[in-house]
Amino acid sequence: MSVEALQEEAIADVKQRIDAVKAELSRFIVGQDDVVEHLLWGMVAGGHVLLEGLPGLGKTMVVRKISEVMDLQFSRIQFTPDLMPTDITGTNMIQPNDQDGQSFVFHQGPLFSNIVLADEINRATPKTQSALLEAMGERTVTVMGDMHTLNEPFFVLATQNPIDLEGTYPLPEAQMDRFIMKINVAYPTQEELKEIAVRTTGTSGQALEQLVDASFVMQANQMAKQVLVADQVLNYAVTITMATHPDNDHATDDVKNYVLYGSGPRGLQSLIAIAKVRALFDGRYNVSIGDIKKSAVAVLRHRIFLNFEGEADRVDKDQLIEDVLVSAEERA
Repeated sequence: MSVEALQEEAIADVKQRIDAVKAELSRFIVGQDDVVEHLLWGMVAGGHVLLEGLPGLGKTMVVRKISEVMDLQFSRIQFTPDLMPTDITGTNMIQPNDQDGQSFVFHQGPLFSNIVLADEINRATPKTQSALLEAMGERTVTVMGDMHTLNEPFFVLATQNPIDLEGTYPLPEAQMDRFIMKINVAYPTQEELKEIAVRTTGTSGQALEQLVDASFVMQANQMAKQVLVADQVLNYAVTITMATHPDNDHATDDVKNYVLYGSGPRGLQSLIAIAKVRALFDGRYNVSIGDIKKSAVAVLRHRIFLNFEGEADRVDKDQLIEDVLVSAEERA
């Protein structure tokens, strides 16, 4: 069998297994198809994902069920104002040793899992939020000068409440940029709300089948990295990223009027990574312009910072990005 045939077979296998994962999740999760799709994109791309929505919309349950179907080690951290950094990283404790003495032994915190659900991450103080930065960026934690390597694969899937709710702390820009995507979780429709009630208030449970494991996720990640990106597509992604800056020639009038800072290089890297995964999930070995357009809003919305006028006028960042996409396509 030729190399091309082997690649096509491997891509088809990934697509088939991902489709099976989504179908299995739909047996329990109602009306969150886009959220599930974007979460899977982010995980196969090897990134962390931030979900924002009002309490009670099922953000926590979606993450938990994904860990079940993908057979990944799961831990949940409920962020509160009194949570300390060592509560999530772990700490050294004195224990008896074999020489009838005592020594420090490191006890792992909940970060040592494949999927870490950082629940209501913006209810913790900035000190505890910053403790996640090393883990998210370097896949390590340092306690009392000793560096400890986290498990592979490692994902922080964080949830946050809208910032205007009581008791929330804005995430610092550096930490926001660590998330490969930000997903807005919408309120369910009337029919979806009815189905949720039916599925969750009855006597029958919904045990989901484990369909893939950590090795599949890492294998799919390596395959996604090999997906090809033509120069034309790459230039389009670069144009979009640069157009989020108010001083750029490609910026729209609204970006120039309402944006303080646009996306940095990590935004472009994330955009390409997600577009590659989207192409892989679609059974293709090359990224299209459509992959970039479908990925841009979720990748860039948390990397655009409004100026005073933009905040005062409650400018919609998603609409800003949509306008940038239209403008970039007209220039192409």
